[in-house]
Formats: sequence, C-alpha cells, structure tokens
Amino acid sequence: MESVAAAVSPTPTPTPAVDRDALLAEAMESVAVEDGAEVSVAVLDPESGESAVYGDGAFDTASIVKVDILAVLLLQAQDAGRELTASEKTYATAMIKNSDNVSASELWDAIGRAEGLAAANERFGLSGTEGGDGALWGLTQTTAVDQLTLLEQVFGDDSELSEASRAYLRGLMGDIAVGQDWGVSAVGSEQAEGTADGSAGSAGSQFALKNGWLPRSQTGLWVINSIGRVMVDGRGYLVAALSKGNSTKAKGVSLVEAAAKAAVSSLRDADV
Repeated sequence: MESVAAAVSPTPTPTPAVDRDALLAEAMESVAVEDGAEVSVAVLDPESGESAVYGDGAFDTASIVKVDILAVLLLQAQDAGRELTASEKTYATAMIKNSDNVSASELWDAIGRAEGLAAANERFGLSGTEGGDGALWGLTQTTAVDQLTLLEQVFGDDSELSEASRAYLRGLMGDIAVGQDWGVSAVGSEQAEGTADGSAGSAGSQFALKNGWLPRSQTGLWVINSIGRVMVDGRGYLVAALSKGNSTKAKGVSLVEAAAKAAVSSLRDADV
C-alpha cells in the first residue's frame, strides 16, 4: 500500500527561465556610448537556440546590406535553376571581400533593387528591412533582429538557400580583406592571436563577417555596423551589432566591438 507521504509528495519546482534580454541589457550597461549615438545588438547560439536582443531601432545598413544583396542573387539564381555567371562571381567577390561599391551597385541592379530585395527578404523572414530608394542600397533600413535572421539563412540549415549557396557566401565572408576584419571578430580575437603562426588565415578561421561604415553627409556622424559568425571555445555565435550617430569611425568601431563582446558574454555567462 502506498504511503500517505509518497502520495502527497510535492511537485518539483521548475527552474525559472533565464531572461537573456535582461542579462544582455545588464552587460550593455558597461559599454560606453557617446552622447547622441545609438546601438543595437542581437546574438544567437545556434547550438542551444538561445538568443538575446538589445535595442529595437532601425539603422542604415551601409555595406552590411551586401550580404543581403548576394543572398538575394543566389536565391534568384536557384529559382532560375542556374549558377552565377562569371561576372556575377567577380562582382560578388569584390563586393564581400573588399566591400567594393561599384560591384554592389551592379548586383543591386541585377536583383531588381529594393523590390527584388523585399521579395526575397519576405522568404528569408526579414520583416523590418526596407531597401534604399533607387540606387541608394547603402541607405537600406534594417534592425539587429533582421540581420540575425539573415545570418541564420547563411549559417543555419533551415534556409531558403541551398547548401552550395550558403557555403559560397560563408566562404566570402570568411575571407575579408585585411583592414576590414574588425567588428564582431573582436569577440574571438584573443583566440585568433593565440594560434600557432598568428597568420591572417588562422584569424580568419575564427570568424566570417561583413562590416559597414558610412559618414552621413548631413551630419558628418558615422553609421558603423558589423554582422557575422564568431567562434569562441569551438562554439559558434551569430552576432549583429548596429550603430549610428558616432562622431568618428574609430569610436563607432569600438562601440560595435564592445556590444558584440557583451552580447556573446551574456549568453555564455547565463550557461555557466
């Protein structure tokens, strides 16, 4: 016969859910943001599915939209059952690796500008991104959450892009020109510096990214953005850090790097 004690044993108390957005907000309190500047950051650990977001404003993309442009081109090529042409590949390489603006303009026209971007982004799951007017691809508006969604399309398995398309885009983002490898890469920089030969190739294996930087002509203030995947202790994190209103490019770079570090550390600390 079952004992009375056993019959009324208390139900175990569930472990309270961790508020990762709150943890990220707390981590961002130590990030210096100059007066007039704004920053938003989003991070995802694909292995655990945990994510966090800080800030919800819209930002000019500057050159980070080049990842979106190439993703759209690859999707359109898939739909047409064709490979990229030799000239498209040349433009894509220059656009992502060297952030070449002429190449970006060629491919912006090729995808149908803002209209083509919007059609593909609907399939990608981006709901807060609006293409720039006419030829002004760099003034596309986006959010950190949308950029994280785009990164999932590039680096995740549940994607509108084929494995070949994803591998192609990841490869270009992992081979960024020297001098443009700042931003989210700062999260794993200590590990890259500790590699055997300290070569650029070793550092490159720790991250795949695209950065954007743009001084606004009306104000002289800088838009500085960085998106990509970083590796920390063998674990990959997707990070999107966006900022505007920076008085100098250097201050904007420092801001997005600090935000990226805070974002990844907030997830890692929560798992300890």
